[in-house]
Amino acid sequence: MLDIKRIREQPDFVKEQLARAHADATQVDEVLTLDEQRRTLLREVETLKATRNTVSKEIGKMKDAAERDAKIAEMRGVGDQISAIDRQIAEVEENQQRIMLELRNLPHPSTPDGKDEDDNVVISQEGELRTFDFEPKPHWDLGEDLDIIDFERGAKLSGSRFYVLKGQGAKLQRALIQWLLDLHIEQGYHEVYTPFIVKEQCMWAAGQLPKFLDNLYRDAEEDFYLVPTAEVPLTNLHRDEILNGDQLPLHYCAYTPCFRREKMSAGRDVRGIKRGHQFDKVEMYKFVRPETSYNELEKMREDAEDTCRQLGIPFRTKALCTADISFASTKTYDIEMWAPGQDEWLEVSSVSNVEDFQARRANIRFRPEPGAKPEFAHTLNGSGLGMPRTVIAIMENYQQADGSILVPEVLRSYMGGLERIGVKGKETRGWRE
Repeated sequence: MLDIKRIREQPDFVKEQLARAHADATQVDEVLTLDEQRRTLLREVETLKATRNTVSKEIGKMKDAAERDAKIAEMRGVGDQISAIDRQIAEVEENQQRIMLELRNLPHPSTPDGKDEDDNVVISQEGELRTFDFEPKPHWDLGEDLDIIDFERGAKLSGSRFYVLKGQGAKLQRALIQWLLDLHIEQGYHEVYTPFIVKEQCMWAAGQLPKFLDNLYRDAEEDFYLVPTAEVPLTNLHRDEILNGDQLPLHYCAYTPCFRREKMSAGRDVRGIKRGHQFDKVEMYKFVRPETSYNELEKMREDAEDTCRQLGIPFRTKALCTADISFASTKTYDIEMWAPGQDEWLEVSSVSNVEDFQARRANIRFRPEPGAKPEFAHTLNGSGLGMPRTVIAIMENYQQADGSILVPEVLRSYMGGLERIGVKGKETRGWRE
C-alpha cells in the first residue's frame, strides 16, 4: 500500500510513476477526493463532540429543570448528528481503503521504462550454451522416454496442466528442493516450514488481493486460500508486529507447493511441465531496514544466480521494465536458465524489492532505536528456485546421446550417489501399460 501522506504531498509525482508502470493514475484523484471528504467530516464531528462536552458540563450545573431538559433534548439531537457523521466517515474510509488497496507500487527510478516484456534489459549472462552432436530433445519427450513423467495419469487425476513425476524424476525434484534449502541456509537464510493454506487477511497483506483474485484457489466455506507462493505466509510471519531494530535484517527461506489458476491461451506453453496450476518452489524472503533494502536486493539476486551457477546451467539476468514488474514490486530481476530442447530461456527466479508496500498492508514495523517511533520495514522476495522450470533445464542441458540424463554433481549425494538417470542397470521404470 502506498503512503497516504506521499499521495497528499506529491500527487503529481505519484501519478507520473503510476503512468510509468502503465497503471490507472486517475485513482489518485479519487483517493484525494475521499481523503478531503474524510478530513472535512472529521473536523465537523470533532466540533460537534466538543460542543456536546461543553454543554454536558453546563447541564450538570443548571438549577432550572425545564432549561436542563431542553438542553438534554438538544444534545440528543447533536448525538444523532455525531452518529450520522461517524457512519459517513466509516463509509468514506472504506471506499478510500478499497482504492488504496487497488493502487500498485511505484517503480524505482532505476527500473527501466518499457511498454511490454520486450523492453526488459539483459544485464548479464553466464555459462556457455552447450553444443550437441545430436538433436536435443525437449523435456516432455525425455520424460516419457525415461518413464519419469506421466502426463496422461496427471490429467486423469486432476485435469489438464497436471502431471505425475515418477521414480527418478520424483527423486530429482525432491533432491533439488533439499539442496536448495541447504544452500540458502549456508547463504544466511533461516528455514521455516509454513502452512500451505492461509486466511484471507494474509492474501491482502501480501498484495495478492484484490489484484490476483481470479488466479487464486479458495475454500469458500472456510474462507481459506491455497498459497500461490511462500511469499504469502512469509510476509505474514510478522504481521501486526513491532520489531526491534537490532532484529533486522531477517532472512527466511521456505519450501511450499504453489497453487495458481494459470490463464493459458491455446498454443502457448501448452506442452510439458513449464506452466501448471500446481508447482513446487523454494522462496527467499527478507525483512530489512529501508536504508539497506537495495543492497539486500543485489545480495538476493546474487544468491539466486549462485544456484544456477552451482547447477552448471547457463543463465542470464534481466532487469524487468516498468510494464513487466509485478503489482507490489518497485524493482525486479528475472533469472532465466537456458533450455536447449525447447530452444528458449526459462524464468526460474524472480527477485523483487517491494520497499514498504507489503509492510504497510501487513502493519509490520520496527523501532530504529530503543524508544524511537516505529517505522515500516522493507520486504524483499525471490524464488530460489522454481521447480518445474529448473527441472526442465536440468533434463535438457544434461541429456545424453543415449537418452539418459546426467545428474548435476551438487545433487548426486541427495540422490543416493546416482550419477545418471536412465543408465543401464539402474531402475528407471515406474509402471507401463
